[in-house]
Formats: sequence, structure tokens, C-alpha cells
Amino acid sequence: QVQLVESGGGLVQAGGSLRLTCAASGRAFNMYAMGWFRQAPGKEREFVGGINWNGGNTFYTDSVKGRFTISKDIAKNMVYLQMNSLKPEDTAVYYCAQGRWRNRIATMTDDYDYWGQGTQVTVSS
Repeated sequence: QVQLVESGGGLVQAGGSLRLTCAASGRAFNMYAMGWFRQAPGKEREFVGGINWNGGNTFYTDSVKGRFTISKDIAKNMVYLQMNSLKPEDTAVYYCAQGRWRNRIATMTDDYDYWGQGTQVTVSS
């Protein structure tokens, strides 16, 4: 079993920054790629970015490239989402999830088996 717990969300003004943390325990955390997703009110959950098992590769959706950075601390079983230059359209509940493969960073929610409870990010204009 895997437990994922996100933290670090909050209210920030446009242009500001936040760092989200995903704390993991359980099933061989460091053997699988991890993803970050977000879901805004009335919208489907969407892929934000992901990182492979050893942190050597990352992939982001176009709307956050150059603004968001994902990293992981293997020793601490943590994955981070650093968000800079935040925009009101980044407002959503953010989720971390554990994937099924070591190096493949999937972009579809169906390819992730374990999810955290989410953390709210609100960006005011």
C-alpha cells in the first residue's frame, strides 16, 4: 500500500511562488515515476508534470513550462513542485500520484494507481 500526503498549498498573489510537497510511504516509492496533477472547479483533473524514478528526467505540460519545477529527495521520500510566476489560472487542487513505470512519465490519470488527498492552491489577481 502507498500513502501520499500533499502539503504547502495556500493563497498567493499573481506572480508569487509556492512549493508543494508530497510525502510518500509504502510501496517502493523510489522505484516509480511520480506525477503532479491539478483540478480546477468544474474541470477535469489535468497533468501538470512528472519525474522519473531517480529524478533524472522531468516532463511538464506546456502551460507550466519554465515556471514550475519538479524534484525529488530520495532519502526523504519526498517529491516537490516548485511553482513560480503563478497566475490566477493556476488555481486548483493539486495532487501527487505514483505511476506504474520507472522511467515513463504518464500524462493520463488512469496510468496512476495511488493518489494523495490534494492541497488547494489559490492565486489571486
